[in-house]
Amino acid sequence: MAEPAGIGGLHGEYVGLGPLDEYPIHQLPRPVAWAGSSDRNFYDRCYLNAHDRTGDLFLITGLGFYPNLGTKDAFVLLRRGDQQTAVHLGDAADPRGGDRRAQTVGSYRIEVLEPLRRLRVVMEETEGVALDLTWEGSFDVVQELPHVMRQGSGTILDAQRFAQVGTWEGLINVDGTDIPVTPDRWVGSRDRSWGIRPVGDSVPGGKPADPAFEGMWWLYVPLRFEDFCVVIIIQETPDGFRTLNDCSRVWKDGRVEQLGWPRVEVRYTSGTRVPTGATIACTTPEGKDLVLDVSSKLAVPIHIGGGYGGDSDWTHGVWRGAGFTERRTYDLNDPAVAGRVMFGVIDHVGHAVAHGPGADGAEGWGLFEHGALGRHDPSGFTDWFDLAP
Repeated sequence: MAEPAGIGGLHGEYVGLGPLDEYPIHQLPRPVAWAGSSDRNFYDRCYLNAHDRTGDLFLITGLGFYPNLGTKDAFVLLRRGDQQTAVHLGDAADPRGGDRRAQTVGSYRIEVLEPLRRLRVVMEETEGVALDLTWEGSFDVVQELPHVMRQGSGTILDAQRFAQVGTWEGLINVDGTDIPVTPDRWVGSRDRSWGIRPVGDSVPGGKPADPAFEGMWWLYVPLRFEDFCVVIIIQETPDGFRTLNDCSRVWKDGRVEQLGWPRVEVRYTSGTRVPTGATIACTTPEGKDLVLDVSSKLAVPIHIGGGYGGDSDWTHGVWRGAGFTERRTYDLNDPAVAGRVMFGVIDHVGHAVAHGPGADGAEGWGLFEHGALGRHDPSGFTDWFDLAP
């Protein structure tokens, strides 16, 4: 039987056609497997977290494809007490595209049971850790505003993301001990983003940026309440100029409210940049305040074993060999580890109480993600080493 046209033959390594090319979903005159940009930093990644509302445990995991680097990877990050455990997996991405519906890296896979609603995350036992968890979105996904960062004339980040809050069911196993996960207790948030952001090995720079990067202030808070969810994403430059401002409330019936220009007061542990919580005042379309009092129940610095924001141990997209796996454990009381915390973004188990229209006294849970990196005038941080009083 003749080989299917365009799949094999002399130039088979060049083709890149896969099953998705049978569907009318193309946005560019090329196979779906080929990124729309030739930028080496093109990526397509998902992030998910889970916790049981106690503040005893926080699980963060994700999977990414980096087609222009020829790599894919996944990670599991688990904090319990003062210990943070990371499992990393990496492999080659199929140069011909493969079936991109099959989101797998070694023993780790994500199954889409119902698009934009239900997922299954599985990791067969790897380095002593295993997962089998099913996600169910409690509300419709929220399409966030495009996220763009530039430095001089260069583009550092140009991405699209959607977010969702929901519940989990299944099992986590760590070193032979089962941790049951039930949807009446276990909640979390997830997002998927794609576009351009720094990934892979560092590349030689050209002329140093002018002005030099002085830092950024970041807040990302997806919260799940019984009758609605709120998704907040804010980024500011060192002088407090807001380059990203997106705040929405989604109701069970699908209604979406834009919540204006959130006013944020972050509370920090003295002598650190680790927040204990925040008060966020959002404005409804009627001009009334919806106030969220958010507190941290457990902090996970995602740049320590999670691969984000300058992690010295694990960088997304880096080629580490076929079928790569490793496990790393961090004692957050170790001064060498603790000293890294202030230089990256921290994810917290977030507990919230809402006051205002449609929410007086409502209790919610979700992700409280914050980073105050370098100088931030509104916070009183004058440089990279300034700490909260």
